[in-house]
Amino acid sequence: MLALTTTNIAWLLLLVISTGFIVYAVLNIRQSRAELGSEIELAPNRKEYYDDETLEGSRLERVQLLGVLLLVVVVIGLPVYWVLEPGRQAGAVEAKEEIFTEWGRRLFAPTAEGGFNCAGCHGGYAGGGGEAAWNITDAKTGEVEAVNWKAPALDTIFYRFDEDEVRFILVYGRPFSPMSPWGLEGGGPMNDQQIDTLITYLWSIQVEREDCGVGEDDARSCPSGHLPSDMQDDIETRARQLVADGTYTSYGEALFNLDLGSGAYSCARCHTPGWSWGDPGVTGQGGFGWNLTGGKANTVFPNEDDMIDFIRNGSVYGAKYGVQGQGSGRMPGFGAMLTDEQLTAVVEYVRGL
Repeated sequence: MLALTTTNIAWLLLLVISTGFIVYAVLNIRQSRAELGSEIELAPNRKEYYDDETLEGSRLERVQLLGVLLLVVVVIGLPVYWVLEPGRQAGAVEAKEEIFTEWGRRLFAPTAEGGFNCAGCHGGYAGGGGEAAWNITDAKTGEVEAVNWKAPALDTIFYRFDEDEVRFILVYGRPFSPMSPWGLEGGGPMNDQQIDTLITYLWSIQVEREDCGVGEDDARSCPSGHLPSDMQDDIETRARQLVADGTYTSYGEALFNLDLGSGAYSCARCHTPGWSWGDPGVTGQGGFGWNLTGGKANTVFPNEDDMIDFIRNGSVYGAKYGVQGQGSGRMPGFGAMLTDEQLTAVVEYVRGL
């Protein structure tokens, strides 16, 4: 706000100076004489000038006073400008981010409002998760079925993926899902500038994290932060309740299959076939993610702590994980959404499949 205020003051000063110059020019023109021969009478080198008493007296004092005043303006103005300059630069960055956010919001908007309809699948402008119409084909019968695919929440997308991963998904889409490529490189309609502004908008709708560390000023992205306590308590309560009413046999199984709230997907979304459209098959048998049954998790991660770290941080494109694992970058990290106790419970359940 300070930077915007100083900018307004600068424009006001420019207006005052410009107005004064125009008034001076008009008065000067009116005082001039257009009569023929007046240049002889009015020529500066022909007119009598001030005498020594005037030049070295009151006139000199006025000029000296004006010089002192200008010096005071410079002495005070330069430090003030130096002090305000960081705020002006920060204000410029903030203003540009606001512009990018608004551009991104327009791209995110439903088709009826001129956008690319991200809001239509991902739960409106808040990006809290929604549904997308999709057709699936039965691999055995070839029968085509229309389903409603659960679209993940985007207000916690940076809890699970870093910005480069989100950009990759936007540009190239998610194969075998309703998420199509949106970037030009992936065959979509958006150029790099539009992808950038869309990502800026996604940052603007992130659920603010709690318990950020020292120096982590942005609650939307602080590395050490986690889901707000009320959301984590909700996950805990619902998981315990599902065990208590007999839906699942263990806390880890409940967390594995649970919609984490705010539309954030659970492990089963990727690792259980059919979960995304409400018709789950065998738990952990593989869908978008690999098959976890038959002790495969123990084979890939002989050390349980390594598996916990992997689920906490997610995979990095091209980086190896576990034993002979190659990172695709598609595995999100859940360290900012689940507590250490919850991560451990999930891993213990998976290692028993």
